[in-house]
Amino acid sequence: MHNVEHEVANKRFLIQDHDDIAAVMTYVISNPELYIIDHTLVENAYRGQGLGDELIKAMVEYTRENSIKILPLCPFAKGRFERISEYADVLHQ
Repeated sequence: MHNVEHEVANKRFLIQDHDDIAAVMTYVISNPELYIIDHTLVENAYRGQGLGDELIKAMVEYTRENSIKILPLCPFAKGRFERISEYADVLHQ
């Protein structure tokens, strides 16, 4: 498990390895109750470690705590939301 940071000002969740960004997921605020995941990137050197899943999990926890729904537009996030039924409560219908 890595330390996932939520940079509210930059609208992103990220995992750093020292000073390098290993993985990042950005979002757009459609309205105060709807966040749109628009991009997820895991750098090549860090692939296969589940970092993308950790980013999504952190965002799901944040949105649950703040009564926000998620619309996953990026292909990675969309696929995870389709596969992981536990995220249905925060999925925008």
